[in-house]
Amino acid sequence: MNSEQIKNSLNISPAIRVGVLGFGGLGQAAAKVVAGKREMILVAAADQKGYAYAAEGLNTETSIAIYQSQGSVGYLEPIGTLTNQSIQDLIEIAEVDGYFLALPNLPNDFIPNVAKEFIKSGWRGVLVDAIKRTTAVEQLLAMKKELQAAGITYMTGCGATPGLLTAAAALAAQSYAEIHQVEITFGVGIANWEAYRATVREDIGHMPGYTVEAARAMTDAEVEALLDKTNGVLTLTNMEHADDVMLEVAGIVGRDRVTVGGVVDTRNPKKPLSTNVKVTGRTFEGKISTHTFTLGDETSMAANVCGPAFGYLKAGRQLHQRGIYGIFTAAEIMPQFVR
Repeated sequence: MNSEQIKNSLNISPAIRVGVLGFGGLGQAAAKVVAGKREMILVAAADQKGYAYAAEGLNTETSIAIYQSQGSVGYLEPIGTLTNQSIQDLIEIAEVDGYFLALPNLPNDFIPNVAKEFIKSGWRGVLVDAIKRTTAVEQLLAMKKELQAAGITYMTGCGATPGLLTAAAALAAQSYAEIHQVEITFGVGIANWEAYRATVREDIGHMPGYTVEAARAMTDAEVEALLDKTNGVLTLTNMEHADDVMLEVAGIVGRDRVTVGGVVDTRNPKKPLSTNVKVTGRTFEGKISTHTFTLGDETSMAANVCGPAFGYLKAGRQLHQRGIYGIFTAAEIMPQFVR
């Protein structure tokens, strides 16, 4: 096959029709990412109060403006619908190849319960999440047979961490005969915590003295009071992060050898430290060494979450077209770059 034939073969597929569930900071960033892609088209978006669907594609700028001014994409005329069961209603009427679940990870069973709604509906396609907690991923892994029977290809833990950094650890591990430790350290800088309320609450849930339930129940004023005490900085150690179960399921290393922690600055877009993953192991010659993969400081949390999520959605779409259903993690499948 010559280069021209290869080019032609790469361009024959129609654009993948995608939807974004959750239209807060992460969902809006996801819409912006898709807007710059020719291989994908955003046709659906849903939030707590409604949804918008247009087979020819949503206007990203208009959708974000309506959400920010009125609180729901359901107000988009004439393609929006206000409803208290936006996800269920959208699934029924929209023709979508794959959804990115840019939804809160709180409570732990929220995203697994959304997956159950898809199974019940009879919808077939690709689902991708950027879920964080080990216990949430374990719930999804337990649904493997149900997802297979439903004709759903589910890609879990496909954000930055878990996701991009977990995949990097899986690749780095290949140099070694035995893995001793995987250490993930992240730095996140955001100018205003209110743009990522759900994400910040999830992080608070990892702090000593807090639980997932307590963090979820906090009012905005209580979150602000906590951030005032810490000068807007959250320092997180030994987090319950699904990188551990994902690397264990992939057969790379036991979860007890995986640690995740980081620093989140909620008042400064500059990262407080560089995000990286370190993989330490023993080579077949008996040498102990460490690989380090560091993300560029200029890449935002949104870029490092949404880019991989859609790369994994494209990979999931290819599996789905081959009749391969069930659940896969970011440590098992290579993402495909979305042009």
